[in-house]
Amino acid sequence: MITGIIMASGFSKRMGKNKLLLEVEGIKVLERVIKECKGSLLDDIILVYRLNEVKNIAQKYNIRTVYNPNAHMGQSASVILGVNNTYDTDGFMFFVADQPYLCSEIIDNLINEFNKDKNKIVVPYYNLKFGMPIIFPMKFRNDLLQVNGDKGGREIIATNSGLVKTIHFDNEKLGVDIDTLDDYLSLEK
Repeated sequence: MITGIIMASGFSKRMGKNKLLLEVEGIKVLERVIKECKGSLLDDIILVYRLNEVKNIAQKYNIRTVYNPNAHMGQSASVILGVNNTYDTDGFMFFVADQPYLCSEIIDNLINEFNKDKNKIVVPYYNLKFGMPIIFPMKFRNDLLQVNGDKGGREIIATNSGLVKTIHFDNEKLGVDIDTLDDYLSLEK
């Protein structure tokens, strides 16, 4: 069983407005991510949110939601909430909610690789660039509950390099995330 944790409680500071509610090809960025997660092999999906607008989109797709009262503490608060609200799983698959071109085929490919060895952290690279989503095995649960700041699980990956399985995708577009207005304006809409 794999649990998807969509981290959607950030402040979009570099964007200046909520990037998750921006539209790409007529669909909100967050909604695009949710649809691809719903169409994938994920067994359970949790969305960690801060704003009711974000929660409402998730509820439209019957996704479990968890409010993040500590969003100001960075990505780690979402990681901890997601892990603490996950039941009986083999792996935690963490998603950023600002990847408009992420597709269910990528998600499924990563899950299939994880299922071959459930002791490995599965990390995607898009045209040799580190990306998301990342799957952590259950054995890293306690480590995930100790993360802090805005780094998520990067330190866990760095200190366990022998347990990291990298999966390469040639299409860099699939891993694109949007952090700034320039990022958004450069998307093919």
